[in-house]
Amino acid sequence: MPQIAPKIIRQIFVLLLILLTGSLIFSEMLPYLSGVLGAITFYILLRKPMRMLVNKYKWKSSLAALTLMLTSFIVVMIPLSGFGIMLGNKIADVANHSEKVINAFKDQIGKIKFKTGIDINSQIDTAAITSWLSESAQSMVGNTFNLFIAIGLMYFMLYFMLTNRKELRQSLRDYIPMDNDNINKIGDEVQTMVKSNAIGIPLVAIAQGLIALIGFLIFGIDEPLFWFVIVTIGSMIPFVGTLVGILPVFLLTLSNGDHYQAWGILIYGFVVVGSTDNLIRLFVLKKLDNVHPLITLIGVIVGVPLFGFIGLIFGPLLVSMFMALVKIYKEEYGKEAHHQ
Repeated sequence: MPQIAPKIIRQIFVLLLILLTGSLIFSEMLPYLSGVLGAITFYILLRKPMRMLVNKYKWKSSLAALTLMLTSFIVVMIPLSGFGIMLGNKIADVANHSEKVINAFKDQIGKIKFKTGIDINSQIDTAAITSWLSESAQSMVGNTFNLFIAIGLMYFMLYFMLTNRKELRQSLRDYIPMDNDNINKIGDEVQTMVKSNAIGIPLVAIAQGLIALIGFLIFGIDEPLFWFVIVTIGSMIPFVGTLVGILPVFLLTLSNGDHYQAWGILIYGFVVVGSTDNLIRLFVLKKLDNVHPLITLIGVIVGVPLFGFIGLIFGPLLVSMFMALVKIYKEEYGKEAHHQ
């Protein structure tokens, strides 16, 4: 009876140990995975400025890294944290608004019943929808304690990544079982996707939110800043976009009897905000790599339960990285199988 070679048994045993320890580390790190992704994102965005400060202006690596980290904290993390806190404070309002919106929607449906005799209202459970929306909003904000640890881990990793760039590059070449050409390709893919997701998506969303805010102020909509936040978040989700903010505002304003304002904001939302969305995306994504809306949508579905609020950015990045890895695997091993 043929026996399995001891070398193969040892290899399988080592691989199983690697998988077991890797899965244990990954499962424990999962709540803080956003910190790891954040460190990778900031490293890619800050790598060129870091190289310029060290090589051109002869700064010490530690000083350059700390300066860039402080700048990123002031420019990105403080506004993002403020955004998250503002959203967190509005969680109760989300539930209250959702109930008002659903009731306003039911009022409009009631008019359809009056004209057609078809009763749709009895099928709509206001309490269940309100409860689901409230839970979803809370999961987006996420665990504050985990978020602080993730941010701390992110900056701790980022410092060593920036100050040990050559060692990091060499480690990747040593530990990733791919040839150098494919490692360079995956590096380029990830860099392009990071720039598109971390810069392009939030820029488009904030610009669209600001245009919507102008409309809310013009038509005298109640709590315009709250709806600005909702439109901005909605704009990060393809195929949903401004409907998340504009449609509830329309229904609430209509139910209050302000027909001119309601129809005004609806037309403004579809015509002005909708068209400027396409123009902004065209302008911003022309400078960066265009990410397919389906990747962004799947990324948001995956990212929000995993990472909370910042999953709107890191979710699409994770999907993009997965697709890049599949592409590299196909190039690395598909050709060999084809030649055989």
